[in-house]
Amino acid sequence: MHTLDLPENSSIRWSIHAIDLNDGAVLFEHASSTALRTASVGKILLLIEVARGLAAGELDPSGLVTRCADDAVADSGLWQHLSSDALPIVDAAALVGAMSDNLATNVLLRKIGLARVDRVADDLGLSSVRLLDRVRDVRRKQDPPALSTGSASELVRLLGELSAGLIYSPAVSRQVMEWLSWGTDLSMVAAAFGLDPLAHREVDRDLMVKNKTGTNAEVRADVGVVHGRRTSAAYAVIANGAMSHGPDRDTVLATMRTIGELLRRTVS
Repeated sequence: MHTLDLPENSSIRWSIHAIDLNDGAVLFEHASSTALRTASVGKILLLIEVARGLAAGELDPSGLVTRCADDAVADSGLWQHLSSDALPIVDAAALVGAMSDNLATNVLLRKIGLARVDRVADDLGLSSVRLLDRVRDVRRKQDPPALSTGSASELVRLLGELSAGLIYSPAVSRQVMEWLSWGTDLSMVAAAFGLDPLAHREVDRDLMVKNKTGTNAEVRADVGVVHGRRTSAAYAVIANGAMSHGPDRDTVLATMRTIGELLRRTVS
C-alpha cells in the first residue's frame, strides 16, 4: 500500500481510498470510512435510479422533462443557458453526467422523487453515501445541511460495482458509467492523467477515466475509475474545508493531482 503525503497543519479534512479492481488490493487510504460532504458526487445515485427506471420500463427514454421556475439554480451546468424548456429524460441525465448540470438535476429529482433515490442507497447497502436534497443557490437553516455526503470507502465500492456491472444489472451499470464517461471536470485527481477534458471516452496515453466530481466553497471531491495497461483502479478523494479563498484551495488541488499521479503510475 502506498503512503500518502498529505499537507500538515491544515484545516482540511480528507477521506481517501483507492483499490486495484483486478485483485481488490488497497492502493492507499486515509480516513476512508469518514463521511464528509461530497457536493455533486451524490448525483450518481440519481443517475442510477434514472438508469434503473429506464431499464425497467418505468421511464420513457424519449419522454420529456420540463424545467420550471422552482428548478432554477446557478453554477454548474449548461441547460440554464439553453432556450429549450423541455428535454428528453436521457438528455437531461446526460447533462448531469457530462456537466454536473444543476438545473437538470433538479428537474430529474422533481420527477423521480428523493424517496426513490434514498431507496437506491438502501438497496445498495450504502449508509454514508446519500443525496440529501435538491441543488440550492442558498442553503438555509431549515434545509438539509449538504447536497450529498459519502465516505471514500463506500464510494470506491459503489464505483467498483458499477464498473463490474453489479449495480442492479449490467445494463443499468453500463448506462451510468456511460454518462460518467462524458464528464468534463478533470481538474482534480484526474488532472494528472493529461487527458482532453472535452473528449476522453477513448483510450488516450493508455488511460481511460470515468469520474464524477463535486465542488463548492467547502468541498472538492473526485471519485471514479481509471483503466490503464497494467490494471484498473477505483478511487475516491474528498476534501472538506474553507476553500472559497486563500491558499487552501491551491493546496487541495495540488494534493489531489499528486494522488492522481500516484494512481497513474500504478495503473500504467
